Amino acid sequence: MKNIYLTLFLCIGVLNGFAQTIKISGSIRDSNGEVVPFASVYIKNTTTGTSANVDGIYSFTVEKGSHTIIYRAIGYKGVERMLNVTENLTENVTLSPEAYTLSGVTITGKGEDPAYEIIRQAIKMRKTHLTEVDAYSTDVYIKGVQKLVGAPKKFFGRDIQKTLDLDTNRKGILYLSESTSTFAFQQPGKIHEEMVSSKTAGRNNAFSFNKASDLIINFYHNILLENTLSARGFVSPIADNATLYYRYKLLGTNTENGVRVNKIEIIPRREHDPVFRGVIYIREESWHLLSAEVFLTKNTGINLLDTLNIRQQFLKVENTFMPSNINFQFNGNVLGFKFEGYYVGVYSNYNIHPEFPDNYFNGEILKISKAVNKKDSLFWLNNRPIPLTSEEKRDYIRKDSIAALRTSKHYLDSIERSNNKFSPLKLIVSGYTINDRYHKTSYSFDPIFRSVFYNTVEGFALKYGLTYTKTLEDRRQYSIRPEARYGFSNKTLTANLTANYFYDPIRRANIGFSAGSGIYDLNNYGSMSLLGNSINSLFFETNFSKFYKKEFVNVNTTRDLTNGLQARAAIDYSRNYNLINTTSYKIKDLKGEEFTSNNPFSPGAEIPLFPTYEAFTLSLGLNYTIGQQYITRPDGRFYQPSKYPTIDLSYKKGIKGPFGSDVDYDLVSLEVSQNRLSAGMWGYSSFVAGVGKFLNNNQVFYPEAKHFRGNNALLGRPDLRKFLFLDFYLFSTDREYVEAHYEHNFSGLFTNKVPLLRKLKLEELIGGSYLSQPVKRNYYEFYFGLQRLIFRATYGFGYDGNKRVNHGFRLSYGF
Repeated sequence: MKNIYLTLFLCIGVLNGFAQTIKISGSIRDSNGEVVPFASVYIKNTTTGTSANVDGIYSFTVEKGSHTIIYRAIGYKGVERMLNVTENLTENVTLSPEAYTLSGVTITGKGEDPAYEIIRQAIKMRKTHLTEVDAYSTDVYIKGVQKLVGAPKKFFGRDIQKTLDLDTNRKGILYLSESTSTFAFQQPGKIHEEMVSSKTAGRNNAFSFNKASDLIINFYHNILLENTLSARGFVSPIADNATLYYRYKLLGTNTENGVRVNKIEIIPRREHDPVFRGVIYIREESWHLLSAEVFLTKNTGINLLDTLNIRQQFLKVENTFMPSNINFQFNGNVLGFKFEGYYVGVYSNYNIHPEFPDNYFNGEILKISKAVNKKDSLFWLNNRPIPLTSEEKRDYIRKDSIAALRTSKHYLDSIERSNNKFSPLKLIVSGYTINDRYHKTSYSFDPIFRSVFYNTVEGFALKYGLTYTKTLEDRRQYSIRPEARYGFSNKTLTANLTANYFYDPIRRANIGFSAGSGIYDLNNYGSMSLLGNSINSLFFETNFSKFYKKEFVNVNTTRDLTNGLQARAAIDYSRNYNLINTTSYKIKDLKGEEFTSNNPFSPGAEIPLFPTYEAFTLSLGLNYTIGQQYITRPDGRFYQPSKYPTIDLSYKKGIKGPFGSDVDYDLVSLEVSQNRLSAGMWGYSSFVAGVGKFLNNNQVFYPEAKHFRGNNALLGRPDLRKFLFLDFYLFSTDREYVEAHYEHNFSGLFTNKVPLLRKLKLEELIGGSYLSQPVKRNYYEFYFGLQRLIFRATYGFGYDGNKRVNHGFRLSYGF
């Protein structure tokens, strides 16, 4: 009986709580009756509020009682309404254009626009405003919409309307997602976000890709949007050196709460500089930025997009101003696919004096739990701060209604029957995959095109394998891959089996096993691709790659020990055989060219490089990324690019005795590396520096030596750790070494100033490499070149000390 009374009491309490929460909604239009999209709506003297949607419709909940509601939008006069709220209320609002006048503005004798002095004051206060809030927390609502507004009928033979689920005009929403989260910040640059709810149209079990930190655009930083839409980023209109990039025009002034607000147009000094266009509003006395309405175009160097519009409004919180909402609207056209969309973020309930627990900022920038996508429609009805448009409502209803169907066995089987249809051409060119998404398995057969090759050791040969993959819950998975290789000239068949179990995605934990036999490159980093070596051998009578045979058993494992620190270990046993050339066949016999032996140290004679030997080795390693940030989701941990270096320490021991092992050595190596180290408008740099030493080299056969990534070919794949001219094999060592590589990408700093090159969007490169070891002292290279997407061309020089030993072009493709 007591339980019944308790239940009734709780229900009444809950209902009473709902009764005290009342919804205010309506539309926001201008004096001409046109909608005002993304206007701010909030309760006066609080940070509680919302934003109108793209159609000017707003809705939010308040407590029962009297409230002063403020309606604001960039370029319009703010409106205050005193509302006595006792029940759900519809309040439509008309905003009038703000009157910014130049009356009372003094022009200096030099004829300088008054905007320049205002900007100088804002620049002077930039660093102060950047750091004046030491920490804060806030609630964030994000909505993202991406849609196609035009597309070709077919793309690579596929019907676009059916493939992308578009209407008959090949238009429709591709991505619609909402999320709410709590976001925390602490100087300098520490962030932590916890997603509270997530909803994605048509994907009931999916997690939103929305992330509050992606919407941060702080004009008090000198450079904005770096390594996102452009490698170089864009200069803020109040950056320290902004006057070198912008011209300014005062459009007028207005008074808000007794303080003058200046409306300033920002104009690029040069058409193609990486800068914004538009209008900013600056408050005098404190010189805070109050709002901004700016945009970027193709001329500024943005990637993929034609135009990006950014609107940001600020809200007074105590003695400072914090973002109340931000809106990104974009459009573009890629290969005939015309798209547009927007992302909007609404910030509320600021606390600029938070007390965070110890270790709160531990590198986890976003945490998503299993419960975030379980919220029902009632939750979103009561907690969605920005109403859905009619199009968005229809998209949710239609996609959610068929979401369950698309996970049914019948539907997935029908899809797989179509996708898994066998095609000989597909098998030859790209490989053939049999997917079973219902049971989460796949069989992938290698493409025959890449499986057939030629070299002077095996002759024409075939290397073929297939991979079976099974995906389990929480993104755990295992794979099994058998592979066989046969050379028609040396009549040698090798085969091996590899298995991997990825058992803990949160800790990047993996255990692997492999056993069998194979033909491998003498340089464990590889020399050329099988196809590249085949072309060089058959058509140019140049056999770059050298091989040996190995029979082996290997067990390995990796696991994160803590954030940014990953450990690895491997035990390996192998029996290794020297190989010789068995054929000299070539399609074209070039005068003055002939094949070399399989021993790179005796090109004219097949002298064995090493005897048949057995090796039992133990490898250990630690890899630590400083300042590593990551996102935690129920299906794994996703690491983000770090702004700081990665340190890798490794140890490998050749153990003499066990299983007849002949090797006896100890190799210790240390490497420090970093990708995309920002240099602002000057682009970015990447570097690798490593040292190592054989503490014991009593018995080191050539395959066990420390090798380097050399290059003897004109065409190859790009790799920062790769030399341009160093021989693939001749300078491996069993002693100590020092190695370093550096490259700087100017990201169009110079080519953007040349009209004929500007449209090509070429990126300038310079770089260098260094190697020193007992038989190759002080070898270094320098190069310069151009890059576009995955293609690059460079010209370099190689030196032994002060003596130039090589120079020439190098072409590369890929990532």
